[in-house]
Amino acid sequence: MTFIKTPVKGMRDITPQEMELREYVLSLMQETYQTFGFERIQTPAVEHIENLTNKQGGDNEKLIFKILKRGEKLSIEETTSENDLVDSGLRYDLTVPLTRFYASNMNNLPTPFRTFQTGNVYRADRPQKGRYREFMQCDLDMFGEKTNLAEIELITAVITFLKKLDFKGFTIKINDRRILLSMIEKVGFPSEEADSILISLDKLDKIGLSGVREELLENNHEPEKVEKYLSFFEKKLTIDEFCKQFEMDEKIVKNLEEIMNSVSDITGATLEFEPTLVRGMGYYTGPIFEIHVEDLSSAIGGGGRYDKMVEKYAGVPTAACGFSIGFERLILLLNERGFEIPRESKKLAIILNHEDQKEEALKYAQQEREKGSIVKVVNRSKNLKHQIDVLEESGYTWKEW
Repeated sequence: MTFIKTPVKGMRDITPQEMELREYVLSLMQETYQTFGFERIQTPAVEHIENLTNKQGGDNEKLIFKILKRGEKLSIEETTSENDLVDSGLRYDLTVPLTRFYASNMNNLPTPFRTFQTGNVYRADRPQKGRYREFMQCDLDMFGEKTNLAEIELITAVITFLKKLDFKGFTIKINDRRILLSMIEKVGFPSEEADSILISLDKLDKIGLSGVREELLENNHEPEKVEKYLSFFEKKLTIDEFCKQFEMDEKIVKNLEEIMNSVSDITGATLEFEPTLVRGMGYYTGPIFEIHVEDLSSAIGGGGRYDKMVEKYAGVPTAACGFSIGFERLILLLNERGFEIPRESKKLAIILNHEDQKEEALKYAQQEREKGSIVKVVNRSKNLKHQIDVLEESGYTWKEW
């Protein structure tokens, strides 16, 4: 029998060197977020299919890895539709299971509840550089905080974490879902078409204004309304100037301005109102934001407020806001930049030359470990130079024994 030597398409193996970097970044993230009072939780990778297909996930709902029913639940003879075959799926993000978790445990959790979680998610997407079908997400969320304190703390925490990885030149692009919906209403688009229109607008940075126009026309929207809608985005305007075009609620504008001014004062980051910012998920209800860093053309993370999502599970209106880091992209960037992990512990390799001295070498290694060093004992290979090169490349000093 011949075994296939490569991972399934869109999945990947991770080397010890990259795994070490990933573990360092995750530990630094946890350390940073805990200083803001966030507590770590964990949710399962498999979720009820009803939760994954509740029309909250935008285009991601088309990318679910669905899991067949098992045992007595699965009856091929009685199957009439896909729903008869499937009762669960792999999560496509962390927000859906997080919201289910909070709805189940809210009576035993503090208010507001600050939490973060990390874990792999799965999307049947087209694999490409830095984009996989299995990838790590790192989410920071706050439940029960109705004011913009949630947005300010979340954005500040993420900037604080990224600064520790030597990222600079932070720009936060910010918008509000209610502004996007108000434009659609002003133009006269049917309200039930809002999600479809915003999915098209979300592609603006990839296909340009002309591409968005073409897609909206292909979806049978009236040309006059399409042109009126796209005219909102032709000029670069301040948030006040932009929102005066359709008499936006002043409280919404003021709320965004407070977030922008506060985060800028605390962190020194630049915050820009970006009216074309959509964020793909359909569950956002208020402010939405993305974080960009110097010398990068696309966002390294983003999030927003999703105040209606918990209510779908618990029947109780609950304020909620979250921020997700693009972890795989972050690791790719750190590797490209040659980022080096700060070493507190000495890494030592003891190369055994003589079998009769092995016990003595092992005792010495154990003594060094007890002092906090990372020590491995290896037999000398025939090609000592290559062996030493590999050890040094992994950050080890070495000692022959």
